[in-house]
Amino acid sequence: MAPQTATAPHCSSAFVQDFMAYIEDRSPGEPEFHQAVREVVSSLEVVLEARPEYRKHAILERMVEPERVIQFRVPWMNDAGEVKVNRGYRVQFNSAIGPYKGGLRFHQSVNLSVLKFLGFEQIFKNSLTGLPIGGGKGGSDFSPAGLSDNEVMRFCQSFMGELQRHIGADTDVPAGDIGVGGREIGYMFGQYRKSNNMFTGTLTGRAPSWGGSLLRPEATGYGTVYFAAEMLATKGRTLEGMNCLVSGSGNVAQYTTEKLNELGAKVLTLSDSSGWIHDPEGVDNDKLAFVMDLKNVRRGRISEYAEKYSSATFHPVDNGNDGNPMWSVPADAAFPSATQNEIVGVDARHLVENNVQLVAEGANMPTTADGQAIFMEHGVLYGPAKAANAGGVAVSALEMSQASQRLHWTREEVDMKLRDVMAGIHKACVDAAKTYGHEGNYIHGSNIAGFTKVADAMIQQGLI
Repeated sequence: MAPQTATAPHCSSAFVQDFMAYIEDRSPGEPEFHQAVREVVSSLEVVLEARPEYRKHAILERMVEPERVIQFRVPWMNDAGEVKVNRGYRVQFNSAIGPYKGGLRFHQSVNLSVLKFLGFEQIFKNSLTGLPIGGGKGGSDFSPAGLSDNEVMRFCQSFMGELQRHIGADTDVPAGDIGVGGREIGYMFGQYRKSNNMFTGTLTGRAPSWGGSLLRPEATGYGTVYFAAEMLATKGRTLEGMNCLVSGSGNVAQYTTEKLNELGAKVLTLSDSSGWIHDPEGVDNDKLAFVMDLKNVRRGRISEYAEKYSSATFHPVDNGNDGNPMWSVPADAAFPSATQNEIVGVDARHLVENNVQLVAEGANMPTTADGQAIFMEHGVLYGPAKAANAGGVAVSALEMSQASQRLHWTREEVDMKLRDVMAGIHKACVDAAKTYGHEGNYIHGSNIAGFTKVADAMIQQGLI
């Protein structure tokens, strides 16, 4: 593979170093947030030179500060009658182009740094969709794993009891994320409806029978595959016949696998926190149905896949220093769909050594900066998360439109709109990268295209 002409995103000029020193001084102890800011800022020096009005209006300094950060306690009672207390958050980052939009994450790893990273990424992701939605993120250090429905309901009602003060259909419209699926959205929407005595599109990811959009569960995975197909099309290629590595086994991984199967590719791997499976025969639709039941209904472990299918082997988590062995399986394409920073430098090198030609990110920021640099150096078609996985928030925005109009679009209508959005995101990335001298680099293209739209809106609306 020929190297791309653009520079790696992590190259640190004096401008980047100075700005990151400023960020780290103002927001100490927030490594995930620092990582997200560095990636974006590394793309913007050329933009700030070409558009001095952005410096004059201190757009970058304003954009890295959330408009509002809300933190609150969430007391709830478990089935044993014991009182538990968690922390709830909502980071309302930027509303220059529309109401705050971004998921709620319930997981023990949630803290302010993680949510600021996710909310900051959401600004640019939402901008890229071309839809009128700003950036936000929220959640709690609560994990629903292993809890009863009643325990989850009591937590969700307590959480929404406070959050409902700060959201609304034209203010902030949360969605689901890790740990927040249809069950949790239902409990939170019920509490919001009761507290406010109104039925509005204030939460997305609702069931279609009460205001949700068809194709919303599938949207992130499908969109990631559509974006990958757009990247390949620039080289005159398709996904048909490609062997693919997919990490994770939740919503994004499931529907990434489904769409890859539909387009003629073969998925060789899936994973969860306990380990990963390798199935050289491929995770076909029948096997995928087993995974969906395993994860969505029985909430089991991916090791059960290898117990059921003799073609597969299970590999427990290896915490060694040689990266994740899953990324060493020979393949043509990789779709990291689990969590942040799951592909480190050694993993990226293994992928390159096995001649992987494409990486499309279904998870948020799953590749570290050194991993990104390796992909750039070796000419891998690399679709960063803020572009490649924007399909989820795009269909959430389409759900908002349907709710506002009291309409319900067919699955085919939503899928067509999703395809159009992902094609538009791809074009915006390509055009922005070319305009600013980084042709072929989707990292710089996505950062620049997402930034300039929001920056222009901020200038036009005055110093607020």
